[in-house]
Amino acid sequence: MENIRRNLCWSHCRRYYIESIPLTSNGKEIPGSKGAEGRAYIDLLFKVENEIKDLPYEEIREKRLERSRPILEAFWSWVDETAAIPTTNEKLTAALNYSRNQKKYLETFLKDGRLPISNNLCEASIRPFATGRRAWLFTDSHKGATANAALYTLVESARANELDVFEYLNYLLTEIPNSDYLHQPEGLEKYLPWSSDLPDRCRLSHNYKKCLK
Repeated sequence: MENIRRNLCWSHCRRYYIESIPLTSNGKEIPGSKGAEGRAYIDLLFKVENEIKDLPYEEIREKRLERSRPILEAFWSWVDETAAIPTTNEKLTAALNYSRNQKKYLETFLKDGRLPISNNLCEASIRPFATGRRAWLFTDSHKGATANAALYTLVESARANELDVFEYLNYLLTEIPNSDYLHQPEGLEKYLPWSSDLPDRCRLSHNYKKCLK
C-alpha cells in the first residue's frame, strides 16, 4: 500500500545471533564466537536508542543518522566478511542470511524518529491476548473476534499512552454517542489515545491517578 513502510525488528535479528552462539555443557556461552560478535554490534544500536529515547522525534532521527549509521555500516561489512567464511554453524548462516536479505527493512528506522527499532513493546502488549484467548468466551466467531480485537486495541493503546483505561473508556462511551461521528468521522481524532484534547481525568499523570501507574 502507498505510504506504508516495512520496519523490521532488531530484537528479532539479535535473537538469530544469540541462537547461533555455541554453549558449553553447562549452558554457558563459549567466548569468541561470531554470533556474539553480531550481537555486540546490535547491542550498540540499542545503547544509542536508550540514550536518545527522550529526545523529540526529529532529533532522534538526526542522532540515528549521526551515531547509528556508522554502527550499521560496520555491521554490514562484518556480515559480508563473516558470510564469506565457510562454517558448519547452520544457525549462524541463518542469522547472516536473514540480515543480508532484510537489510533494507532493518534500516527503515533511520528515516523517521517515531519508528522503534524493536517490536518488543507491541509483542508484550499482545501477549496477554494470545495467552488468554483460549479461556475467553465469545471469540469463537469472526464478529466476536473482531469486537474483541477492537476493544483490546483500545485498551493497550490507552496503556501505551499512559491513560487510565477505565476513565478513558468511560469517557469514550459517554462522549462519542453524543457526537456526530457518522457524518463527521474526522471528529473522532480528538478521542484517540494520543490526543491532547483528552481531559485530565483520563491521564495517569493526574495527581489522584499516580498510584495506579
